[in-house]
Parts: sequence; C-alpha cells; structure tokens
Amino acid sequence: MNPIHPVKIAIVGAGTVGASFAYTLLLSGLAAEIVLIDKDRARATGEVMDLNYAVPFARQTEIRTGDLRDTADAAITVICAGLRQKPGQSEMDLLAHNSRVIKEIVPEIAEQNPEGIILVATNPVDVLTYGAWKLSGLPRRQVLGVGTATDSARFRYLLGSHFHVDPHSVHAYVMGSHGAMEFPAWSSANIAGVPIREMCGAHSFKSSVLDEIFNQTREANDGIIDYKGSSCYAIAAALTRIVASILRNEKRVFTVSTVLQREYGVSEVALSVPTVIAARGVERILHVGLSDQEVGEFLICGREVQQGIEQAEFVVHAEMRS
Repeated sequence: MNPIHPVKIAIVGAGTVGASFAYTLLLSGLAAEIVLIDKDRARATGEVMDLNYAVPFARQTEIRTGDLRDTADAAITVICAGLRQKPGQSEMDLLAHNSRVIKEIVPEIAEQNPEGIILVATNPVDVLTYGAWKLSGLPRRQVLGVGTATDSARFRYLLGSHFHVDPHSVHAYVMGSHGAMEFPAWSSANIAGVPIREMCGAHSFKSSVLDEIFNQTREANDGIIDYKGSSCYAIAAALTRIVASILRNEKRVFTVSTVLQREYGVSEVALSVPTVIAARGVERILHVGLSDQEVGEFLICGREVQQGIEQAEFVVHAEMRS
C-alpha cells in the first residue's frame, strides 16, 4: 500500500461510533476522501452534511455518502455497522444480529477491494474480526479488529493517575477477548522499566489497589453505557491512531484483535495481543511473556471466542494466507 495521499477511507455504519470516527479522522487530516456508508441513507447524508460544514476548520477533505461499491480503492474500510450494546446486555447477546451484518457486507467489501485493509469496530469484536477474515478470504494481515486497544489505553490512564505519571510512560496491556473475560498482563506491566508491583512497594501503595484499577478498566464501558447510552470518543480516537499507523507505516504496537495461527498456543480465533501495525496491516505479533495464571486466562478467552465463532456459524472455508 502506498501511504502517500490522496487516501480514501470508507466507513460502514454511520451510527455514534462511525460518525465520531469520521469526525476525528477529518480533524486528523489523514484522509483526502471519506466515504460514509449506511443502510439508513438519510442518517449518513445528515452526518456528511454536518462533517462538510466542519471542513473549513480542518484540512480540505472530500466527504460523501456511498454504498459498498464505494469501498473499492479505499486504503482501509472500517466496519462500525450493527447494533450497539444496551445497558445490562452482554456483547455476546449482540452476536446474532451483528454476525448477520458481517455476513452481509464483508464478502462484497472483499470483492470490491481485495487489496484494502478491513478494520472491525463492531462488537463482539473478536468473534466478528475472525468472521470477517473467514468471509473475506483475505490474508490475515489485512483483517483486524480494534480489540482491547481502548481498554489498554484506559488501563494506562488509570495506572498513570494512580502513580502520578503521564499515561504515555505506562507500559501495560489488556489482553484476550474484549469484554468480561479480558485480563491484565501484570507480569509485563511497567513504568519506565520498573515492574508495576515494584512501584507499589517503592511508593507504599497496597498491591491490592491494582485489582481495583483493573476492575475500573473492565467495568468502565458498562458505566459509560449506563450514563450516556454508548461509548464512542475513545473508540474513535483508537481507530484514528490505528489508521494513522497503517497509512504512515508507523509500526506502532496496539492490542488489536488479530487472527491467531499458533501464536500463544492458540489457533483459529481472533484475540487481542500486542501487535505491530504498519502499512500492510498486521506486520507481526509480539509474544509477551505471561505468567501461568495469565496463560490460563488467555486460553479461557480463546475458548469463549471459539464458542462465539461456532454460534455465529462462521464456517466458510478460507485458505489461510500470511
């Protein structure tokens, strides 16, 4: 992929997340053209009108509505379509509806744009990322999901607040399956190379507070949904940073949902692991040392996602290509 402008980004789904991402993408100046696609054409048209009126305050960008044929030649197609999570609803409850959405749109996206990258934001993101890869028949490097990228960012923010350091100086990952089963990789978490648990001792903090911080991390999304109905800003920001890493070949590391083939001892699922994101999409998967307990939690996540894959009947055969 040529990372030089002009760049077209297609967004499928003009709901809260899709529209918020379109807005952050516009402000970033990464795209020369943004195409917003939604079954509700009127909704997409209204969002495009609003976005176009923001162009004078940003960089010159062509923003328009379209259909799935307009994903052709897009550097990246970002899938935000589907139902959003309701208060008290688990992500797996969304599976029946949102898997149908993926089955409807992904084959056409892949047919229109076999060279483009597909980035999935719709939940349950791990199951749907795997389904998108299966249905597309594309190399696994071209299909990824936002995964726990926002959870890891939230985790670093809360740890930074607790230890009174900038979150950028906190290196800690939330791994596994996005949602209730995700887990913190405490064994590799550090601040400036100092293990987090050592930081607790050095600053006279109780190590039990770390469990509280992760509980806040995991439960924050439900809290946001209870308060305002949906979470969108952090997801939109994460999508924009992932897109930037692809377009600029930045080789940044994100805990994105990635199709695994024997990495971490798991195959035929998509889970969030530290992944280098570059011009070709998934450049490589990094292997972070995990404790025995964390390995167990990772395998539990794998089984949960596998059950979702079977429930969604993502059984279309696709030859695995690296």
